[in-house]
Formats: sequence, structure tokens, C-alpha cells
Amino acid sequence: MKKIHLLLLKAFIRPFFVTFFIVMFILLMFFLFKYVDDLIGKGFEWYVILELMYYASAANVSMALPLSILLSSIMTFGTLGENYELVAIKSAGVSLQKAMMPLLVLIVFIAIGSFLFSDVMLPKANLKFGSLLWDIRNKKLSFLIKEGVFNSSIPGYSIRVDKKGEDGVSLEGVMIYDHTSNNGIAKIIIAKEGKMASDDKHLLLKLKNGVRYEESSGENSSYNPRQRFTRMRFKETDQKFDISSFKMNRTDEQGFRNNTQMLNLKGLVKKQDSLTKELDSLNKFSSMTLSSYFKQNNYVKGYTKVNVPEKIIKGSVLSVLPVGDRLRSIQSALDQSNSVKQTVSGRLSDHADRIRNLIKVEIEYQKKFTLAASCLLLFFLGAPLGAIIRKGGLGLPVVMAIIFFLIYHIIATVAEKSAITGSLAPFFGPWLAIIILSPVGAFLTYKATVDSALFDVNAIKQLVMGLFKSKKQPSDKKA
Repeated sequence: MKKIHLLLLKAFIRPFFVTFFIVMFILLMFFLFKYVDDLIGKGFEWYVILELMYYASAANVSMALPLSILLSSIMTFGTLGENYELVAIKSAGVSLQKAMMPLLVLIVFIAIGSFLFSDVMLPKANLKFGSLLWDIRNKKLSFLIKEGVFNSSIPGYSIRVDKKGEDGVSLEGVMIYDHTSNNGIAKIIIAKEGKMASDDKHLLLKLKNGVRYEESSGENSSYNPRQRFTRMRFKETDQKFDISSFKMNRTDEQGFRNNTQMLNLKGLVKKQDSLTKELDSLNKFSSMTLSSYFKQNNYVKGYTKVNVPEKIIKGSVLSVLPVGDRLRSIQSALDQSNSVKQTVSGRLSDHADRIRNLIKVEIEYQKKFTLAASCLLLFFLGAPLGAIIRKGGLGLPVVMAIIFFLIYHIIATVAEKSAITGSLAPFFGPWLAIIILSPVGAFLTYKATVDSALFDVNAIKQLVMGLFKSKKQPSDKKA
């Protein structure tokens, strides 16, 4: 039994790690395609983008780990079935359940590790990722000088370069429009060549063989307006630009710590209690606010409470009021009704937002456990499925794994969206896919145990041919 256990573990671990890193790579490529507009053209260092990808990979574990378990389990048992090793194991008196036992123990440890990861490591990674992505999105465009294009990234300046050297520092045909003067007239600097140098706060252009043009107002009168035009030639000059605003500043992570995805189980329970208390206090305050409108008639000027006796009015209410006070009373009633309407609409939107936040907290709490449960579920889907199809490699197992994972992912996504909108209970949002597919896993395990040819192409052909033959037999008898 120890040799069989070692054989199954070796057959499973290798495709598991290979498929896990392949899926992680594919998900990171999707991540780069999604945020390419936020990363390109901002002058980030390579380690900043690498750090962002590192934190994003932690969030991709929730998709990569179940998919790799499903695919590797199909490939493992499919290869064993294709090479008749699974038949030899069964002929030795070892059932499929016993053959799956060492892998099941391994999957249980992986599920426990995934639970600890989702509770301890994932909130910290989401916190780092969220704060870094916020800083990247709010960073201004870096100063990139392109050939033949006016660049206005630096406030007050427009810079154009005819040609850049291969070293990335030397420039040819430099033209600078300076709009920083208060008179609204731009200064123009034209140079044949130059070089760039920069530090953390400034960009320095060393220009050579150029001309500076300045235009300013001179003697001006209503009869003889004049403008002063100045032209200065230079052999070498320095132009300094402030680029301190282009440097990315890291935001304090404490401002993002209260987000739902960045909390562990204790933090989620604490946030749920606080949101529940706030919702209860909001309901009490709303009821008190609305009831105060109906009690305003019991108060007069001077904040003295008086008891107004009940009075039954027959006919129109306005007929009781004096003619001069009717219009003012109607306007007062309209103002009060509009105030009540605005207050109620604001309270309703605030109440809906708080309910939605409370639902998201409950869903995130349940998702801490669903990652571990999905690992167990997809193993019980993949292992018997591989034993049934009896095909290894990356052909049919990949197709079957993608089909079942898409079914799982679509059900989970739709259920979570329905739970957020209130169409489904928050508990069933993360667990609905597991509840639906668990009977499928039990059915596949039973079929694999009794050696059923569920996905055998030859068996399906024989079944179809048998149906056609059964249809032809009555016609033959009549003939």
C-alpha cells in the first residue's frame, strides 16, 4: 500500500504544480491587460510593477488553486486509467476509494492551508494591492519626450524635439514654449541640440546653439500702442523644470484597512456588528424624524407646547382658513411635503447602501470557507472523472476541466451577484455552486466505483446503434 500511495502522490504532485503555475501566469496576463492603461506611460520602475503583480497573484489563488486541483486530478487518474495502472490497482484488491485516500489526505491539508491563506495572508495582500493600485492610478503622467510631438505634461510648458539620440539623453531640434508669464504671451526657446538630466524633483535641459524669443508690452497709449520684441542668442543655457508632482507618493495603508476584502474573520465579525448597530440606530432616527413632522402643530413660537383640541372639519379644509392665509398655508404645506420627501429619499438610499455593505460583509465571511470547500469538491469531481474517461495528457482532461470549472465559476458568480442585489440569501451566494455540484461529484464517484463507461465514445456509439436497430425491427416484421 505504501508503494501505491507513493505512486499516486508522485503522479498527482507534478501536474498539480505545473498546472497551478500555468494558470497563475494566464491570470497575471489577464491582470496586465486589464490595468495596462494605468501602468503604461507613467514612468514606473520595474520593481513597482513587479510588486503590484506579486500582490495581484495572491488574489488569483482563489481561482488558480481549485482549477489546478481539478485539472491535475483528472490528468492523474486519466493517465492511470489509460496505462491500465488503475486496473492493476483494482485487481490487487484496492478499491477506487482506497486509491483516492492518500490524495484525499493531501487535498485536506491543501484545503486547510487555503483557509489559513484566505484568512491571514489574503487580507494583507489585498490591502497592499489596493493601496499600491490607488497610488498608481492617481500618479500623473511621467515626462516622456517623444520625437515630433508637443508634450504639455509639465504645467506651463510645451516641449517638442525633432530627434532623440540612441542614448536617450541627447536631443536635436528642441523647441520650448514657456507660458508661465503673467501677460499671457509665451516665450519661445529654440536650440539645435541639448541633453537631458534629472533628479527626484527637477528635470534639467542643457541647450546649445539656440535663440530665445520674448515679447512684452512697452509704451502703450490709446493712440500709439507698442510691443517690445526681444531676441537673444546663446551658445549654451540651462532650462530647469519642476517635476516633483510626477513622483509617486505612497498612501498610508490605514485608510484602506476597513474595506471588506482586506479584513480577516475577526475584522469581518466586528464590522458586521458595527454595521448592524448603525442600521438599527438609523431606523430609530428615521422614525423619530418622520414623527416629528406630525407633531409640529403642537408647538408655537416661543417653544411652548400647547394642546390643540381635535376638530372635525366638514368640506374643504381651506374654507376654514381666512382668504389671505390660504395661499400661504398651501405653500407651507408644499414646502413641508417636499422636505419630507427629500428626507425619506435620502434615508432610503442610505439604508439601501448600508444593507448592501452588510450583505457584502456576510458574503466575504462565507468566502473564507468556500475556497477550502471548493478544493475538496473539485477533487471529487476530477478524480472519478479521470478514472471514467481514462485519458491523460493535456487534451481531453483540459477540456473536461475547463467545462466543469466554468460551470462552477458561472454558478458562483451569478449566485454572488444575486445575493448582493438581495435576490438570494447572503449565505447561499458563495455556497450555491458547491451545493449544486456536490451531488454531481457523488454521482461521478459512484460511476467510477462501478466502472461505468459514462464518457466512453464506443459505449455511446453502441447505445445509438442499438436505438436505431430497435426502430428498424418493427418495420422488418411488417415486411
